[in-house]
Order: sequence, then C-alpha cells, then structure tokens
Amino acid sequence: MTTKQATGGSGRGRGCSVIVGILLAVLAVVAVLAGRGVLPGFGGDGSDGKGNGAGGFRAGTKEIHGVIGSEKREYFEDPAVVDRLRELGYTVSVNTAGSRRIATEVDLDQQDFVFPSSSPATQKVTDQGSDYSVDYPFFSPMAVATFQPIVDLLEGAGVVRKEGESYVLDVNAYIDMAQSGKRWRDLGTAFPSPRNVQISTTDIRTSNSAAMFLSILAWQFGEREPDKANDVGWLTEQLSPFFTGQGYTQSSSAGPFNDYLSQGMGSAPMVMVYEAQFLGEKMKPNSRIKDDMVLVQLDPTVLANHGLVGISADGKELGRLLSTDETLQKLAAEHGFRPSSNDYLTQALQDKGFPPPSSYVSSVDPPNYDRLEALIDGVGMRYGTVPPRNQEEQEK
Repeated sequence: MTTKQATGGSGRGRGCSVIVGILLAVLAVVAVLAGRGVLPGFGGDGSDGKGNGAGGFRAGTKEIHGVIGSEKREYFEDPAVVDRLRELGYTVSVNTAGSRRIATEVDLDQQDFVFPSSSPATQKVTDQGSDYSVDYPFFSPMAVATFQPIVDLLEGAGVVRKEGESYVLDVNAYIDMAQSGKRWRDLGTAFPSPRNVQISTTDIRTSNSAAMFLSILAWQFGEREPDKANDVGWLTEQLSPFFTGQGYTQSSSAGPFNDYLSQGMGSAPMVMVYEAQFLGEKMKPNSRIKDDMVLVQLDPTVLANHGLVGISADGKELGRLLSTDETLQKLAAEHGFRPSSNDYLTQALQDKGFPPPSSYVSSVDPPNYDRLEALIDGVGMRYGTVPPRNQEEQEK
C-alpha cells in the first residue's frame, strides 16, 4: 500500500510538473507578445495597448520610424495626430536632429522616412536614393519673434514698418543698422542694453533655421553687389559677423525660442524663428505668449518647406497621408504650419479668436544645397573650428 501510494503520488507530482511547465511556457509567450505590443490590453512601453502611452504600438497598425526637425516634434506627439495616424494604420515614432545632420549623417537605410525643414536639405537626401519619394505637407515662413518695445524702437529707426495690423522688418535696413555697430541703448530708453542690435539665431553649423537666415542675407548682399553675388569668399566675409557676433548659440530651433518665451526681452530681444513656432504656441490652451510679444515678418523672407522623404514603402505612404488627409492637414495648421492643400491656418487661428496670419511680403529661394553648404562652412570656419563632419574635406 505504501509503495502504491508512493508511486501514485509520484505520478501526480509529474502531472503537476507538466501542467506547471505548460502554464509557465504560455505565460512566457504572453509576456513576449505583450512586450512587443501585439496583444490587446498590453503595451510594450507601459501603455495599455490602446495607444495610451509614450508612442505605444497598437495591434493592426504598422510601426514606422523617422528622423525629423525638432520644430515638428510637438506635431508628431500631439495625441490627435497619433490617433489619426493609427486610424490610418500607422504608429509613428521619431527622433529629432538638425536638417543638416539629417541630410548628411543619418543612416537612411535604418529609417522609413526623414523630414528635414528646408528644400536644400531635402534635395541632398533625395540625391542619395533614386527611388525616394518627396512630399511637402506644409511650410512656414521665417520670421522674427520680438517684443513691442523693441518693435517701437526699430520702427522709429526705420527698420520696421507697420502694414495693417502686422509688422514687417526690412532686411536691407537691418543690415545697415547691424553693420553700423548700433547698440540697443543708442535707439532710445525703452531698452537701454549695451548689446549690439542683432537677431539671435541657432548655430549656423548645425541648424536649419540659422541656414535659412543666412540664405536671406546672402540674397540681400547679392542684390547690393550683383557682380559679387557668386563670390563665396566675399559673401562669407559679409555674412560671418551676423553669426559669430552672437557668442554662444544653440543647435536646435527649439532652444532660442524657449529662451524667448521664458527669459524675456533682456535675454532674447529678437529671435529668428519659424512662423509656425510662434503661432503654434499662441494657439495652445496654456500658451506662454504674452501680450507684449510680437511676431514680425521679414522682407524678404525664405519659406521653410518641410519635405518628407519617403524611404520605405510605408514612409512614402506617410508622406502622402500628411499631405492629403484633411484631418492631418488641419492638425498641422493648429500647430502653426501653413498646410499645402488649403488655408487651414486662417481657420485654426479664427477658431481660437485670433486674426488670420500675416501675409509675408516677398520670399526668395534659398541657394541649392552645395552652395548653401559652402557658405555655411565658410562662416563656420570663422568660429575658429571646423564642423567635425567636414574636417576631412578641409584637410584634403
């Protein structure tokens, strides 16, 4: 009896061990699938599987990845954009980088798409792949974020003029003032700063917004001296002080604009921005735009055409959707961009109780990529360092 009981107990033990082993195996499979976000009710990033998490992947969607300019991060992180893309079958994750880095340093084979902030950078990317697609879902004029006391001083000096309810900065007059060495205190008592009158930008060696301002200045100097318009050396000498004279500059367009919003006129009296940065912030429920903050258009300006380069088939489809889907186009307008398919920006502003966007007076085309690079590298040399990625070329 004792032997039989021992034998029976041993059989039950083996049976229990088998059942426990199966259960553990099932749980392991569930854990793996949940970690990948392919089971309903689970998200591999801590979300609930319904997209309620930091970029959580949802069953039934294709996961794609790209590198974008930092000024578009809030658009891609907008829950309404995330939800609409998922309705269309996509979960999109992004990293950010300057347009110059996107064009030259990003491993394109590892991306479904890249989304720089200018046509020259887009051109450089498309030159690297014959089967890449390009879509331009939206654009944004370059503009200056400043303050009413600064506007008043510049208007009195003939650098800024008022057109309707908008202000426009005459780039040619600004060049004259900057080259004369004028300081803010020379213009009046409203801002008695000893600093030179200068527009703050990002680092010309890394950031697209600074490169767009350089494009405007290069065009203006070319107009002044048509015989020297193609002389990169001469242009470099003229352009360099507008960047090297600023001291420390940040690598991303988000940096100077955040300083403008948080530190005020004493830190950043005039900042080069994408119009979309200012208008997008203005339309936020918790906007940091104060009553004395003013967006000034440039005459001339450059349009930052945000070009999405599709690398994989899904990346190409994303470019098409961002350009043609009405919901995504309207959401782009809510972030201050001017969509390609319709004037949704006017409607978005009016829905928030704001006047329509200012008309930009005139725009010029930026140089092609190679010419722009030559100017950027020339100005970059004046900082006393060569951008790391160009060191080899400079040594040849």
